[in-house]
Amino acid sequence: MKFIFYVIGILTFTLGISFTIQSDLGTSPFDALLVGLSQTVGLTVGSWEILIAFMLIGCNSLLKRQKPEILGVLTALIVGIGIDMWLFLSHHFITPELWYSKSICFAIGLVVVAAGTAIYLHTNIAPIPVDRLTLIIQEITRTNLFFSRTLVYLVFLLMALLFNGPIGVGTVVTVCLGGLLLNFFMPITGKALDGILTDSRSRQNIDKKHSL
Repeated sequence: MKFIFYVIGILTFTLGISFTIQSDLGTSPFDALLVGLSQTVGLTVGSWEILIAFMLIGCNSLLKRQKPEILGVLTALIVGIGIDMWLFLSHHFITPELWYSKSICFAIGLVVVAAGTAIYLHTNIAPIPVDRLTLIIQEITRTNLFFSRTLVYLVFLLMALLFNGPIGVGTVVTVCLGGLLLNFFMPITGKALDGILTDSRSRQNIDKKHSL
């Protein structure tokens, strides 16, 4: 059951990313870096997600002084495939042209990204390396997700500027609100998923007793 929510969370998260990219108002700093690399160097956005994930796994390993979290590669692969899939599917259907339609598209994407991230993070299976980095910084600095997420965003913002990523008003909004939205959704999704997963485990235990 946990794995199902893990996949649902990632697919929700990547759907939100595709909305922010298609809004043409600017994406999160990390996604802006991916798009910038894709446009200037080549390869798809999802491919760069996977490549950078390998680098971040090494960085996270050094910060935590432990073995690399190889399972993070699995999540990065699913995220990379998900981003490319949603961008391919939405390319002909989500093409906002007026400022208000772009704003709505971006706002939906921002909320969906935060909700999807909270869902898959709560399963505690394997966060993508950039989200693991956020959690590591939160632990090291002993602050909340808002501070650590914002700090990570600022670092990737500088990198995205170097590769001419799609930086815009949406990027500024993401830096300011991305961490707050994640901080908002974490306890909500946690409470909901805990209830569902507890009920699921209870039913499984009852079924086992009956089978005996």
